[in-house]
This record gives sequence, structure tokens and C-alpha cells, in this order.
Amino acid sequence: MKRYLLTLICIAIATTSLMAQQRKTLREWGFPTGIFETGKYNAITDVPGVMVGHVTCIEGDSIRTGVTAIVPHQGNIFQNKVPAAIYVGNGFGKLAGMTQVQELGNIETPVILTNTLSVPAGIEGAVRYTMMQPGCEYENSVNAVVGETNDGRLNKIRQMYITPEMVIQAIKNAHGGAVEQGNVGAGTGTICFGYKGGIGTSSRVLPTSLGGYTIGVLVQTNYGGILEIDGVQVGQQLHKHDFIDHVRRTENVDGSCMMVVITDAPLDSRNLERVAKRAMMGLAKTGGIASNGSGDYVIALSVAPQNLINYKENKITTTVLANNMMSPIFAATIEATAEALWNSMFMAESMTGRNGNHVDTLPVEQVLDMLRNR
Repeated sequence: MKRYLLTLICIAIATTSLMAQQRKTLREWGFPTGIFETGKYNAITDVPGVMVGHVTCIEGDSIRTGVTAIVPHQGNIFQNKVPAAIYVGNGFGKLAGMTQVQELGNIETPVILTNTLSVPAGIEGAVRYTMMQPGCEYENSVNAVVGETNDGRLNKIRQMYITPEMVIQAIKNAHGGAVEQGNVGAGTGTICFGYKGGIGTSSRVLPTSLGGYTIGVLVQTNYGGILEIDGVQVGQQLHKHDFIDHVRRTENVDGSCMMVVITDAPLDSRNLERVAKRAMMGLAKTGGIASNGSGDYVIALSVAPQNLINYKENKITTTVLANNMMSPIFAATIEATAEALWNSMFMAESMTGRNGNHVDTLPVEQVLDMLRNR
């Protein structure tokens, strides 16, 4: 009960923080990127039926962590599985549930993001939530998909604060519409390019002539490299990037990035893997390098209603796009991923956490001047 009450407190803190910060995305500052239009919310929730929920935990001077749940559709996900693929940009990470996705080409739970040492809690929460769903009372095997980044600089990660109940709450908190970004959920204690990272999201809608499909991306940023924003060498101009002074500890190249791509385009797992590979190109556009110690994973899903997989059916009839229709989706994925990654930094606030460690937010005004004067 005590931990449950703390969960509610965490949620309240998150809401208050978001209301107070009034941050703006890169696009809201007047710098749209790419050639395609965004959806209404410029978020992964622009894909019909997709919902996102957070539990944000800020307690005392050392707990800076949380959970983010991405719910791909509003039905029973276990009974109506979602075509999926996973691509590994660099495998220094703990992505649970990956091998079954690779083997069967689908997922059967919400996608959970959290910190490195809370992956077990993420699994238990997602499994318990699934087994509580009507029709799943007698299931004995559930493959939870749980990704992570390490927030141990700002968060007392060894305390393993996250509980399965918090994971369930994050799923229950999931909603459509505008998505909270920055220091929320799984992005509460993360760091990106030496500045405060967090949760970011963006979307693209293809013209009708190219299918009219929506591609949405949500990211959890905790990685390094040499920051670029829309082609501008921001990290170099700020003199803050990896390999400066032979890699100072405070600007270490290592870290991780979780990227979730969802589309309503009718794609099978093979072409979803091709989409997932393009998300890594979006990461490269931001200056990320997928370093040796970085866990960079992309989870790609198709929620086209006609292709959801009814687990009781012995035969499945699907309609999928031909290979020659994939290029616009690839381009939109690259655009949305890069913008989501940038948004995670623009929407984040400076934070002080474990052992007094402090991470500044991106100096937005300086960056905007660079973009204006390029």
C-alpha cells in the first residue's frame, strides 16, 4: 500500500512538473524539419488507437526514474497480436522479449520502457496486466517486451524502486492525444549528449498519393555522440560533446536509446524490420554513434486492423504493402525519429539527483540562434 501511494504521488509530481515547465518542441519554436507533414499532435498517438502512459518517480534527492507504456491498440493485445520486428543498432542492453518477436514476428503486450535494473519489474507488471485481461485467465505463457536505458547517474538505480504495480499503473494511465515529453516516465533520469534527455515523440503523415499512412515514433534518450540539429553542428559550437579532452567522464560517449516506431501501414514483420533499420538513420542525423557501451534498439509495429493476429485462428489472411511502396515510409520514419530525439531534449528540464549530480537542460536560446544564423 505504501508503494502504491508513492506511485500516486509520483504521478502528481509529474503532472505538476509538466504544467510548470511550459517547454516547446523544436517545431513549436518555428523550426520544422523534414518534408512530410506531422499528425495533429506530432506524436506517436497520431497513429489511430495508439496510447501512451507514464509513471514518473521523483522522491527525495536520489530517486529520478519511471515507467513509460506504449499501448499499440485498444483491444486485447494478447488475443489480437501485433505484427512487429526489432532491430539492434548496438546490443549493449537488456531488451526483454526480443527473441520471441524475432521468431514469431509479433508482440502480445504493451511495450514497456524503464531503467536498466527495473526490467524484471517491467516484465512482471506487463505479464500481470495481460493475465488480468478478460479471456486471458488461464494463459500460462506471456512474452512481455521491456526496454531500458541506464539512469544511474541521476537515479539511485540500485534501489530498484520501480514495482510491477507501477508498470500496471503506467499501462492504465495510457491515453491518446498529446503525449507528455521530457522528464517523464522512463525518461525522468536520462541524459543525452551531456544534457538532460528524456521522452520524445513525433509523427509523419504521408500524402494520399503515397498511401496516406501515419508513422509515429516515441523515444527514450540516454545516449551520446556529437549533437547535430537539422544539420547544424550544435555540439561542436557549444564545445560539449564526446571525445572532448579524451572523453571526460561527464560527457561519456556510452549510453542507450530506445526507439518505438508504430504505423498504420499494413506491413509484415520483414518490412517492419526494414523500417526499424531506418530509425537508426534518424539517430545518426542527431549525431548519435551507437557506441560500444550503448544499447540502441528499435521496436517497429504495424497496427493496421486487418492484419492483427487473432491467436485462435489456424489460418491468417493479410494484406501487406509491396516492397516498392516502402521508400516513403522509410523517409518518414527517419524524419519522425530524428525529430522525436530532438524533442526529448527540447522538452527536458535541468535536474539534480543522486549524490548531487546535476545535468543541465539544452541551452535552447543558444541553439535557436545557431539555427537562425546557419
